[in-house]
This record gives sequence, C-alpha cells and structure tokens, in this order.
Amino acid sequence: MASPTVAANAYASLAKMMGSSVAGKTPEGDGPSFSAVLKDALGSVMESGRKSDAQTVAMASGKANLMDVVTAVADTDVAVSTLVSVRDRVIQSYEDIMKMPI
Repeated sequence: MASPTVAANAYASLAKMMGSSVAGKTPEGDGPSFSAVLKDALGSVMESGRKSDAQTVAMASGKANLMDVVTAVADTDVAVSTLVSVRDRVIQSYEDIMKMPI
C-alpha cells in the first residue's frame, strides 16, 4: 500500500509534467496532442519501473538500503495504479460514446 507521501509525489510529478507541457497553450489546438501526453506518461511509468528494478537488484547485491527499495517499489505501484485507472476511464468513455444514438 502506498503512503500519502508517495501518492503526493506521484501527483506532484504528474502536475509538473502537465504544467510544463500545457502551460501557455491556447485551447484552439496549439497544445500538445493527446498521444504526446500519453507517451510522456507511459515513459514516466516505465522509468519508475526501471528505477524500482535497479533498486531491487542493488538490494539483492547488498548495495542498497531497504527503505530505498520500498520507496521505489511504492512509487512504481502508484504510477501503475494511476495508469490503469486512466486506461479504465478511457475505455469507459469510449464505450459510452459508442452507445450514443446517432
């Protein structure tokens, strides 16, 4: 289970990513595309997973602190959970759109 600090860091990271890519853009389509934002989010989750794997390997070889490993794994857990929630919401929205009468 993720701690409030880990969750807050994940949300702050997402807000920073969204703020840097959307700040100063107009709603007429000058902003980043949905695919670019999604690609950045996936890259962030993959990077979190890589850090978690690296910490786990370092712990197995006796070079890392247990707290660092737990923190890295919790960060990855929050990132993956957020990604799954977004995926579920996108699928639900698609299904709602497909049910709309023409």
